[in-house]
Amino acid sequence: MNAPAKTQRISVQVNGATITRDVEPRRHLIDFLREDCGLKGSHLGCEHGVCGACTVRVIGQSGGATIGQIVRGCLVLAVQVDGKAVQTVETPTPSPQLRALQDAFLARNALQCGYCTPGMLMAAQELLAHRPDADREAVREWMSGNYCRCTGYHAIVDAVCDVLQLQREGKLTPEEAA
Repeated sequence: MNAPAKTQRISVQVNGATITRDVEPRRHLIDFLREDCGLKGSHLGCEHGVCGACTVRVIGQSGGATIGQIVRGCLVLAVQVDGKAVQTVETPTPSPQLRALQDAFLARNALQCGYCTPGMLMAAQELLAHRPDADREAVREWMSGNYCRCTGYHAIVDAVCDVLQLQREGKLTPEEAA
């Protein structure tokens, strides 16, 4: 006879809303987001942290400072984000950078099938925040951790470079970077 699975209660702020649930300790963050929270925007591709389709941002406290970083939702357990905030591409109040990236992806046709797009957008938003001086080669290198089988990356790199240029021109201020 199988013993009932043990669960742990977690409380996570997901896109601004507090979610409290009992989860199995081995449940991955991406499964928690998709199945428990109903957020289907972040996709599950390889389940090994290689493709980047499940990229989300986790925000928490460290030494009194708020720290945010993108993570692969298939490699992080839901219990590891207890007491933290998680931001997905579905946030109801996207930052000006995320909104500009969404617009640029649309304008440059960097979407194609759209499967990789949420992870690409989260990775690109991180690039804007941490590498505002990135050139085309640096953008291509940064984005190479997220697989896209449709676009060949040219349109994606073009879109990210467009937004970097807006930021450099002061039309998107660095203080707004997430």
